Amino acid sequence: MTDIPQNTGQHTDRRLHFANHRVAHISLQGQLKSPAYADATPLEITVPLADLLRVPGGSRERQLLLGDGFEVIERREGFSFGRSTKDGYCGYLPDTALCKPTKVSHWVAAPASHLYSEPRAEAPKSVGISFGSRLRVLGQTDNFAETPHGFVPASHLQMLGRWYGDPVEVAGLFLGTPYLWGGNSHSGVDCSGLIQLSLLACGLACPADSDMQQALGRDLTEAETLQRGDLLFWKGHVAMMVDDTLMIHATGAFMATVIEPATEAIARIRDTSGKDVIARRRLQ
Repeated sequence: MTDIPQNTGQHTDRRLHFANHRVAHISLQGQLKSPAYADATPLEITVPLADLLRVPGGSRERQLLLGDGFEVIERREGFSFGRSTKDGYCGYLPDTALCKPTKVSHWVAAPASHLYSEPRAEAPKSVGISFGSRLRVLGQTDNFAETPHGFVPASHLQMLGRWYGDPVEVAGLFLGTPYLWGGNSHSGVDCSGLIQLSLLACGLACPADSDMQQALGRDLTEAETLQRGDLLFWKGHVAMMVDDTLMIHATGAFMATVIEPATEAIARIRDTSGKDVIARRRLQ
């Protein structure tokens, strides 16, 4: 999978701006005045799910999964400021959510799984992990893969580089998943989180928010009929076509990921918010 190009000082979008008011990444030296500059320390998410915060203790911007990379330039008062390796999104994480890189080798390709304290389904302790989580496999005992965090059913894992071939198929794994603003997991997902999870699982780079995702692929002409995998964009919302008439999206209208006729969704969104489709994009 190709990572999103990282911030090299050209971005003014705070979500991609690798600096706060105390420190900036060393790549910004000479481009941005800052009290201090620092090189990034590569770390990794060590909890099943971590909220990426706009400010320490503040609101959730996005979420990062177990095994996701996070590059840190400041650690202060229990929080680390850095950027997500997979999409360049910047923000704060609790220090307790981070560990040294484990050299992940596999990813969770099942809709969801568990980390077990022992390599058996009856193990006394387990914790849920989401589709897309990344793990280093140390070995295998019976049907369980051993990782630094516990044991996972081996059938739920794929080696990095072994991706799905169809983003729509991936999105379908999230049908019924609760809607969660900024969510990026099977326990809760929003519209852009669903698209990002679906594309990353197919080895395709994808930014985090819908306005950024609008740069993916190419614009469709008026003469081109929508087809499976095309993206529809409203201001602040994105959906993916299942075929030429149905679309799948995570929506606050139903507080879940649903499939519905595109014409009905377009009409409902227009009636309730006054928003029309602003872009139709084809990924390939």
